[in-house]
Amino acid sequence: MPPPADIVKVAIEWPGANAQLIEMDQKRPLSSIIREVCDGWSLSGSEQFALRYADGPQLYITEQSRGDIKNGTILRLAISPARAARQLLERIQSHGIDARLEALKELAKLSADPTFAAEFINMEGIATLARLVESGTHFGEMLAFTLTAFLELMDHGIVSWDLISLSFIKQIAGYVNQPMVDVSILQRSLAILESMVLNSHSLYHRVAQEITVGQLIGHLQVSNQEIQTYAIALINALFLKAPEDRRQEMASTLAQKHLRSIILNHVIRGNRPIKAEMAHQLYVLQVLTFNLLEERMMTKMDPNDQAQRDIIFELRRIAFDGESDPTGTEKRKAMYTKDYKMLGFTNHVNPAMDFTQTPPGMLALDNMLYLARVHQDTYIRIVLENSSREDKHECPFGRCAIQLTRMLCEILQVGELPNEGCNDYHPMFFTHDRAWEEFFCVCIQLLNKTWKEMRATAEDFNKVMQVVREQITRALAMKPSSIDQLKNKLRGLSYSEILRLRQSERLSQDDFQSPPIIELRERIQPEILELIKQQRLNRLCEGSCFRKLGNRRRQEKFWFCRLSLNHKVLHYGDLDESPQGEVPFELLSDKIPVSDIKSVLTGKDCPHMKEKSALKQNKEVLELAFSVLYDPDETLNFVAPSKYEYCIWTDGLCALLGREMGSDLTRSDLDTLISMEMKLRLLDLENITIPEAPPPVPKEPSSYNFTYNYS
Repeated sequence: MPPPADIVKVAIEWPGANAQLIEMDQKRPLSSIIREVCDGWSLSGSEQFALRYADGPQLYITEQSRGDIKNGTILRLAISPARAARQLLERIQSHGIDARLEALKELAKLSADPTFAAEFINMEGIATLARLVESGTHFGEMLAFTLTAFLELMDHGIVSWDLISLSFIKQIAGYVNQPMVDVSILQRSLAILESMVLNSHSLYHRVAQEITVGQLIGHLQVSNQEIQTYAIALINALFLKAPEDRRQEMASTLAQKHLRSIILNHVIRGNRPIKAEMAHQLYVLQVLTFNLLEERMMTKMDPNDQAQRDIIFELRRIAFDGESDPTGTEKRKAMYTKDYKMLGFTNHVNPAMDFTQTPPGMLALDNMLYLARVHQDTYIRIVLENSSREDKHECPFGRCAIQLTRMLCEILQVGELPNEGCNDYHPMFFTHDRAWEEFFCVCIQLLNKTWKEMRATAEDFNKVMQVVREQITRALAMKPSSIDQLKNKLRGLSYSEILRLRQSERLSQDDFQSPPIIELRERIQPEILELIKQQRLNRLCEGSCFRKLGNRRRQEKFWFCRLSLNHKVLHYGDLDESPQGEVPFELLSDKIPVSDIKSVLTGKDCPHMKEKSALKQNKEVLELAFSVLYDPDETLNFVAPSKYEYCIWTDGLCALLGREMGSDLTRSDLDTLISMEMKLRLLDLENITIPEAPPPVPKEPSSYNFTYNYS
């Protein structure tokens, strides 16, 4: 007979004594259980003790968290959080250096525990740590542990960052500005400054007075990628929180060749592979830089503004420079109207009206002027080449440039905030001072080329734009390392190549529509589904690493989950760092029997997404969230590192529970593998020779394996 659901069997340790094996009744008060354990070792004053986990982060157990205790868990009797906080507070202020160092080391570890943190903070512990830092008497390990404890305590959100003093900020900024400082101290100092900027408007101004982008350049030239990541994270924070005028100034600094080349050569093209957090920070920097275009993108042209109209006049002048203006207002007006038509504007009389729609607003005009001034030969060739045609196949430059600008804004999500967890940065945008404008110039030439390849007319405008969008997105997906490499990628994506790719990708959907083939497909489908199911379960057995949600600092916290080889238990546990391979079951301290799992929740139905609603969780995180609901009414919450891992885990869990696998990945795999198998079988049938030899046996689907290479 199984034990009652409220009873968990645990082992409790105490230094120098044999462990106690007890059945913990979850209905009993925790204080009563602790008193009973203390009596077992003849310890008095049970109110001075508490229970902690013996493994992993060794968190304190409270009435609120005790429901997480599982059968077989090893616990440890320890002094209570309040008592521990009081003792450590006394020890870190003692005169003995060794005793103080040991106390700070222990404090750095305990500060991650929310129960301990609340007690320590209530005893003015953060103020004490701040005074130790401000005194300037701590160095080396002692200072590193002090800063670690401070950062961990502040990260709980119990105390407002606005309470931090100016002298503390100056001291932390001093460590960042010092030419030679211990790596661990520098790391934590950068992280503290980033948190200050992100969490307090008033502290942003104080930090900005002490730290400039120029002072952070040196930290981008080191070989330690962690330091580089913290430095770029601080640059991003300063960029994100800066007022509009200050942001433009920062953008000018970032666009300077010196800084850009340092990021390109020491970070992007360094000797080490880019880690996920660095890729995310580069993506954030890219997004924040492009978001500076939003103001122009959302600014309508004022048809009555002479300065703005002069830009259109300059476009006309550069294109038709050899032609002198006729005398007489009417003749001049007629000539201008003709020229504006040749330039491809929709409104030939007043082309300023073409720029009144937002987006792209004035940004389109900026792009056109850049092309005309910097790549004048290209601009003149495009305009004159199309304006001289009489066969209705001319490509309207003005209309195309405006719509292309709008399309590029959509592709690069100009004006949108960075997505948490997204790593989609493009190295080529760090290779040029005017990367956005150069990108436009390459794409407008592509549009002109594709228009000619399609032999398009004005009626085909939207079709051409769809093809160009596909060409650009496919080229960007290849991650070209420079503008020149982008040009090479686009040369290989001609209109005929796009048609070939489309036809190839539609093959599995459009082929095999006759009734016998449909019947064969239906016969094959269960076999392929079983193959996909086994692949999903095998991936769950290998396990995956997940990042803990809400951790804003660069010292990431991870946890790992994997399915037992007999598919009966989910094992999971916390990790200090992202693993480089498979994590043994012995290192995963927690587990959930599969038989206890009731359902799998996704997206906004997940409890951790409801809890985080106040933090305005972005759409991407929502799409990667899922939860396992298990008895008794508990949940294990996930945020997958990628869409691929999300599909693998949700499909695998559904397969584990005997439910339908319904992700886009499964549908795609099903179509691909069925098409592959049908082609193999049909190929075998085509090779049959009737006379003497018997027909070859069609290949079984289980006779081949498939691997995934999704990113």
